[in-house]
Amino acid sequence: MEVQGLNKSRNLILWGSIGGILGFYILYLFYLQVLQGEFYQKRATSISQQSVPIYAQRGEIYDRNFDVPLVSNVDSFAVDLIPAEVPKEERDAIYGKLASYLKVPMEEIKKKIPSSLENLYQPIEIKSRVSLETLSYLAENIDEFPGLTWHNKPIRNYTQGKSLAHVLGYVGDITREELQVLFNKGYTYGSVLGKSGIEKQYDLILRGEDGKQFRTVDVKGRRVGEALVQDVPPTLGKTLVLTIDRKIQKLCEDALGNRIGSVVVLKPSTGEVLALVSNPSYDPNLFYDERGNFLFRDLSLDPKFPFLNRAIQSAYVPASTFKTILTTAAIEEEAIPLQKTITCTGSYTLGDRVFYCHRRSGHGPLNLFGALAESCNVFFYTLGSEYLGVEKIVEYAQRFGLGEKTGIDLPGEVSGVVPSPAWKKRVYNSRWVGGDTVNLSIGQGQLLVTPIQMANAMAMVVNGGTVYKPHLLKEVRDPISGKVVEEVKPEVLSVSTIQESTFKLVRDALRYVVTSGTPKPVITTKAVQVAGKTGTGEVGFDDRWHSWFVAYAPYNDDDPREKIVLVVQVEAANEWEWWAPKAANIIFHGIFTGMSYHEVLASMDLWYLKATSGGER
Repeated sequence: MEVQGLNKSRNLILWGSIGGILGFYILYLFYLQVLQGEFYQKRATSISQQSVPIYAQRGEIYDRNFDVPLVSNVDSFAVDLIPAEVPKEERDAIYGKLASYLKVPMEEIKKKIPSSLENLYQPIEIKSRVSLETLSYLAENIDEFPGLTWHNKPIRNYTQGKSLAHVLGYVGDITREELQVLFNKGYTYGSVLGKSGIEKQYDLILRGEDGKQFRTVDVKGRRVGEALVQDVPPTLGKTLVLTIDRKIQKLCEDALGNRIGSVVVLKPSTGEVLALVSNPSYDPNLFYDERGNFLFRDLSLDPKFPFLNRAIQSAYVPASTFKTILTTAAIEEEAIPLQKTITCTGSYTLGDRVFYCHRRSGHGPLNLFGALAESCNVFFYTLGSEYLGVEKIVEYAQRFGLGEKTGIDLPGEVSGVVPSPAWKKRVYNSRWVGGDTVNLSIGQGQLLVTPIQMANAMAMVVNGGTVYKPHLLKEVRDPISGKVVEEVKPEVLSVSTIQESTFKLVRDALRYVVTSGTPKPVITTKAVQVAGKTGTGEVGFDDRWHSWFVAYAPYNDDDPREKIVLVVQVEAANEWEWWAPKAANIIFHGIFTGMSYHEVLASMDLWYLKATSGGER
């Protein structure tokens, strides 16, 4: 009896366990299929959905007048290929035909569709910027190209051609290397990316947000039916309005002409850049035709470096324009009385070295204002070497922002070089000598500056010590309504401790330079009173030099909001014609009369346009 009772208890436990387990699974299945059924249905649906991007249209770019776009979009197409739908035995033949019609190397198609992707049922973009004519032919002969599809992919239209190319930049398809870095920011293979200029600097604002088109697919990625998830439309990129005035930009480009160099026009009261010219330039529209890749290669190999934005990416010896900073240091430090004269005999001797003035016969006795006006090297040799010293020269150069990037909102800016004893020891492992100080005193030697830095330096003089960060973005607007969604406020870059009275004297000295000094013969405009300084940078040639003119106007208006700073830099690669102050004369007259370059020429007696060379330092 005891055994029977024990067996009965074991049976009850066994059947109870089985019943408990079955009950648990029944309840769990009820939980999964009923209570959580909707969740898992959505999950299953999402797994079976394949999404392809709907590319957003990039935002347009305008100048400060917001009337005519500098950059717009033009309809274009991109051709895709679904690798798994291309028969293996015909793959090379089909790739060859496509390469011929799309005018791309067959190897490029194979590179985009490696063997590891040959069974993929998702489209891969093989060529963008395909014309409607080419696409129409492919569509008419679609039977010859199994797996071929296409989608709309607008291209950029730079309405000003070469003008503003270095400011606006250009766009291109994202590379594998770029995608590795930018994938987490929403970029995908096939995305268009800003490669330079404003297009690169503000790419995230301009590109908008790509949408998604969903398709129901099987486990191999083949389309099997209508999508169960609603498409997500793309969001248009925002519109950018720049500080650039395209009329002033065109005036500056025409005044510079075909010469290698740059021009900067800056509003010192806000840091707004009204014009930024670099020559030689290029037409980014040409990158989008069938020879675009070859043109890009040719431009990259051009010894004149047309891709280089010389206003911010090239550094030069500032030459005598640096004497403005030395003059400021002399006044602020009370290094010499303003009326003290130093006699220029045409040369300055230091140890066993002789340093010459540009006027070998000498200028005779000159005070500080007279020396700046005549750009007398001997006076500034003496001032820098015997009264200021290298430490003060370096200090004031740095206080004017030399040797540091301005922070302008363009990629690729360089910082230049302010040499010092510590710098020379670190870079060349040699000590500083007196001759280094002499050369530095006239802006020569190893001192290197960019045109945008010199614009900021002059802005400091104009503003009495305050410098605003130079910028090109004025505001961001909604692409549909046109309403301003973000406005760029002036940002103070630095505030100098130099006295306002010092800057007042420097402004007077710069006006005296124009009325009585080296640029007097060519700054002939009556439209505005100009103040500024010329510079002639030695680069080792006997017959050519860098030509500078760093100036502002109007001199006689105390309201800084009405003033503009102008920097013209013409490289020594050009035939010597002392062009910088001559171009500045045209630009100032055009800006303050509202005239174009050709209207200025018609209204002024510009004798130097017919001259072959000339000018002083």
